[in-house]
Amino acid sequence: MSRIEIREDRCKGCLLCTTVCPKEIIKQADRFNQHGYKPAEVPAGDMKKCTGCASCATICPDVAITVYKTKKKAKKGASHG
Repeated sequence: MSRIEIREDRCKGCLLCTTVCPKEIIKQADRFNQHGYKPAEVPAGDMKKCTGCASCATICPDVAITVYKTKKKAKKGASHG
């Protein structure tokens, strides 16, 4: 399963990541981080919707997002030739 990890200590809550997520699963947290910002987060139940596209990590100015993309399985009957 693809997923993202947001480093709350680096996130300044600009929410640029929310504007590029094709699944619209990234939201602003209700809590504050140690620097006084409301960081971005993905609710636990929504993480399974992540496609691993990495748009959020690409746009993040604070390099606060790491993407873990699941490799696709080879289709049965596919030729290797």
